[in-house]
Amino acid sequence: MRKTTTRRLCVGGVIGALYALLTLALPFASYGPLQIRFSEAMTVLPFFLPETIPGLAVGCFIANLAGSPYAIDWLVGTLATLLAAIWTSKLKNKWLAPLPPVICNMVIIGAEIAWLETGFTSAFPTAMLYNAATVGLGELLACYTLGLLLIQMLPRISYFRELVAPNRLDRIS
Repeated sequence: MRKTTTRRLCVGGVIGALYALLTLALPFASYGPLQIRFSEAMTVLPFFLPETIPGLAVGCFIANLAGSPYAIDWLVGTLATLLAAIWTSKLKNKWLAPLPPVICNMVIIGAEIAWLETGFTSAFPTAMLYNAATVGLGELLACYTLGLLLIQMLPRISYFRELVAPNRLDRIS
């Protein structure tokens, strides 16, 4: 594990602030059953920079705290983003890096929305499937279009390359 530096701490903080800003600045598609959070594209960053994991979680918490009317979303949504970021950091293949946010949000947020809509009644499984599909679709669009674009473009920026550990740069090819 690399030593924590002020620079790494600042990178995590900036990523958290950007996540919250993008989510709150584009609220038309950030909450509800069909979510296309453009900020979710940044959940691929732990593939290169594990220090972005806490920033993404805090940014999600702040965005949900300010934008979601449901207290459960403040915690459950943050947990989904945190789990996805940790999982992404463990992957070795850049083409799979956007998959953890899609799966985590599809399952966790899909279940959360279904529970908010129906409780644990007989309608829950149907609501869960519907919400998992709609949330998953939004995540798929955000993470596999914008997220893969980030994975392709960021390594071309010299400042970014300086932040990434050499063993993680090998993942680019």
